[in-house]
Parts: sequence; C-alpha cells; structure tokens
Amino acid sequence: MASDKTMLVAAIDFGTTYSGYAFSLRHTYEKDPLKIHANQAWNAGGRQLLSLKTPTCLLLDNNKKFVSFGYEAENEYANLAMDGEQDKYYYFYRFKMKLHNNKHITSDMAVEDITGRTLPAIDVFSKSIRALKDHLLEELEKQGTGLKVDEIKWVLTVPAIWSDSAKQFMRASAEKAEIPGERLLIALEPEAASIYCQHLPIEKLQGARAGFAMSRKGTKFMIIDLGGGTADITVHETLDGTRLKELCKASGDACGGTSVDNAFFQTFVKILGGPVMRKLQKEYTSSYMDLFREFETLKRTIRNSTSGKVNFTVPYVVLDQICKENLDEDFPKTVKASTLADKLSILGDKIRFDAEFMKSLYKPTIDNIIAHVNDVLRKKESGNVDIFLLVGGFSESPMIQEAIRKAFPNIRVIVPEDSGISVLKGAVLFGHRPDFISSRIARYTYGVSVTPKFDPEKHDEKRKIKMGNVPHCNNVFSSFMKADTSVLAGQKIMQVYNTTTPFQSQMGLQVYCTSLEDPKYVDDDGCTLLGELDVAVPNPSIAEHQLAVEFHFGNTELSVTAVEIPSLTPCKAKFKL
Repeated sequence: MASDKTMLVAAIDFGTTYSGYAFSLRHTYEKDPLKIHANQAWNAGGRQLLSLKTPTCLLLDNNKKFVSFGYEAENEYANLAMDGEQDKYYYFYRFKMKLHNNKHITSDMAVEDITGRTLPAIDVFSKSIRALKDHLLEELEKQGTGLKVDEIKWVLTVPAIWSDSAKQFMRASAEKAEIPGERLLIALEPEAASIYCQHLPIEKLQGARAGFAMSRKGTKFMIIDLGGGTADITVHETLDGTRLKELCKASGDACGGTSVDNAFFQTFVKILGGPVMRKLQKEYTSSYMDLFREFETLKRTIRNSTSGKVNFTVPYVVLDQICKENLDEDFPKTVKASTLADKLSILGDKIRFDAEFMKSLYKPTIDNIIAHVNDVLRKKESGNVDIFLLVGGFSESPMIQEAIRKAFPNIRVIVPEDSGISVLKGAVLFGHRPDFISSRIARYTYGVSVTPKFDPEKHDEKRKIKMGNVPHCNNVFSSFMKADTSVLAGQKIMQVYNTTTPFQSQMGLQVYCTSLEDPKYVDDDGCTLLGELDVAVPNPSIAEHQLAVEFHFGNTELSVTAVEIPSLTPCKAKFKL
C-alpha cells in the first residue's frame, strides 16, 4: 500500500506515439480499485477531443523554452510551418525510441527534432514529463482535488525490455521535471497491463470463455504488450488472486506500430525518392504531418478481409509542386514512373492503393512479433501457456489480432476492454500496490570490476598489474546476480569489498551488466558499464576497511545501500549513470 501521506496515485504513461495520465484517490481505490480517472480533455485545435491520450510531441522556441505539448504542439507547429516560421522553433516527436537498445545512454546525449537540430535528450524528456505532470495538477485543481506534489505517489511507465540505464534516465528526467524521487515509482508496461487485467470482470475481457477468471490461482498467461515503439512480451502466473509471479524474463524488440509507419514512409521514398521526402518533412512539415495523420486513421481500420482499393487523401498541391521543382515532372507522372505504379492510382487528391499492397506493409512487423512470441513459447518456463493477453495501443489493430489468432490457433487470445490504456490504468493500481508482482526474472548478469591477487591458473597473463609489490589481475568481472535467476521483489544481495589504499575516503565500484551467464572480464564482448557506485568510507584510516554493499533486486529498478563492517556504520552510496 502507498505510504500514509499518499492521498492519490497518479500514473504517467510516456509512449512513443501517444502519452497520457490517469489517477485515483487512495480511499476510492480501497472501495473500488477500477474507479480510475483517465484524462479525456486533450485539446486538439480548439476542439475538445474525447481522447484518452495525446501525441508525444514537444514544441520549444528558439530559446529552448516550453511552448506546448501533445495535440496543441502538433497544431501550433503545423500553423508555424504554413507561415514559414518553423525554423524559429524545435519540434520533437517519437523521441522515446532513442532509449531503446542504446548502449551509450548518458546524461548529456542529444536527440534530434523533426528537422535534424539537436538538444540534450534529458531536457526534451523532462520538459515532456513536466507538461504531463502540470496538465494533471491543473485537472486536479479544476476538480477541486488540489493536492501538494508530495501527497501524490507518482508512477512512470517504461518498457520491461529496456536496460537499467534507460530506466535510470527516465527517473532522472522525471526528477528534473520536479517529481520528487522518493515519491516516484517506475512501472514496467506489460506488468502494469497484467495487473489491470487481474481486476477486470469477464465481460470486459474480449475472447475469454464463460467462467474464466484471470485471478484464479495457477493461471498462466503470456502478456503481449504492443505499443507504438516496442513489443514487450513476458509470462506471468497468478499466485493467489492478489499476487503475480514472472516466469520468464521480458523479451521483444522495436516492432510496435511505428515500424508499420516506417514501411509506409519507405513506400513514399519508392514513389518520390528520399530527397523529396526529406524536403517534404523539413520544408512542408504540416503536409508531411497530414500524410501521417491520414495513415494513422487508415491503420486502425484495415483488416485481413479488406479487399479491392484503399483510398488515401494526400497533400496533392504540395506534392505536385515539390515534384515539379525537384524532379521536373508533376505528381501523377512521378507516380506512373515509380516501381509501384502497378499498385496504385491517383483520383483527385486521393491515392488508391491495392488493399493487398497496404496489408503487405504490416507483414515484416507481424512476422517479427510472431517470431518473438514463438521464442518465448519455446522456453521451458512457458510450458502449458494457453492464454495470450493482448494489450497496448497497437494491439487494437484488427490486422494484428487476426494474425496472432491465425498463427496460434490452439491458444486463446484475450483483448481487454480499453486495451490501449490498460498499461496506464494498471500503472495506477501498481502505485497503490507495488508488491502485486511477487517475483521477477533477472534479465542480466550483474557484477563489478575487481582487481584480485593474480592467479596464473585462472587469470590472463596480459592483465597482470602490480599494486605495491603484489601482482593483481585487472578488470575481472565479479558477478553477484546471474541472468534468468528468479528474484523475490526487494531481495537483497550483499557483497563485501575492501579498501585498497591507506586513508581511502571513497570506494568507486564500476557496475557492469551482460546477457552472458558467466563473463570472465568486464571488457568481454557483450558487457556494458551500467554506472559507477560511489561509496563513502567512514572514518578513513591507515587500516584496511571492509564495506558491505547491498544490491536490492527484484523491483523494477536496481538500488543499493552500504555499511561498514564491523561497526555497521551506514555509508553514503550513490549510483550514477
């Protein structure tokens, strides 16, 4: 349960394409856990859209000051582009994927806006999180539920397949947005969706057979969380109706909805060429955005049974002008000369694509998702899984649902009501009950770099170094957690380290992680420096000091504490990227 001063839990689902927030009061949760308020008042171009999420778009001025976020940023930037003023602004969208599979996440890395100009990523992420936080606080004020920031337990969602560095980066961004670190929880997206579905009655679980209950003890199911950027897959078992156990570590990749958008972009590259598409993006941005908005609408309706032609409105005047200026041909002639001429035709301001061609844009993404699901099913921990839980915005696509049902005919596919916001609502529930997940599977092997006394039987001669007159071995990987280990939430692992020089006041431990089970050295292929742990040595002296460092595993983030032995004096321990 959230701490005593917590009056309300608020979750921010920071997505690749769309973001949103939801909240519930503590006393409401105790009576009715599913009474969760998701904001619906996202303002799109002067109209109040009944939209539970807003595009993850950030508009800043040339002085890097905040202008707007979401639908407002989209519309304002489109207007600026029409007036030729866009060069005076920064417009960021779909930047969350900068953190996916990135082995070089640092506090000073940069992210590109739509025209290729860069700003520090931490500023872009923190300003976006702040916009969502401020919108939420304004909404609470309007409802007469004005609360102080420290009376709110904040939850921020991240993909489970992300690295510890990416999770740390999101935490740092949230803290920069003035969300107090001690009031912030990181929730893993598929876990949050799984928790939400535990609470849903059967009539809200499309595809569930009569008498089924997610919360029945022993129920095993695979969560397939398909968002804008990533597919995030894991397997859970219900323990006792109130707790869940992770059976195999989260896996997946960048095969969310935006990978279909990328295939669509490449279609236009084949028709117009790369330089023309880049020009459309940089100089005619509002037309470029219109093109993708139109595709977003189409994506939600196309299904396997769609046949004949699919009509699609394009910014004809701009495309015609751009073709004449750059290719010396009008738009219709450019289309006819392209390698896709037999797949499409033009009628007024519409392109008519063959339905089969449009469906083919989904194929690489669908194949990728199905391959990942098969990989998880092959693991022994996934034995007897006969239920798939399909969640996330991209899982609402009929093409995706039909493809998964066809590929796995013997497995029941359940799609919860509000699949697109199941992560968001589940994150609120997680904030009220962070112990809902009883154990998780470690995704990596963790260890520190140590320099033990040299042992010719075990160590590489080239790594021998002298410390005083004693030979030591450099860069040895000393592991304290193996990949694929089942770890109870909050499990602590203690490691004891010794100071190496007289009057040493700080001990710096470099923490590494790898998907290898038993690495020998920290610079082996596949090993990544996660960060540096600084431990203050109390009362430094000429004598050797022993420090016990406790690594806290099994939660959504890695954390540490330290004490001196034998005095048990607490040591300041700070972990930084």
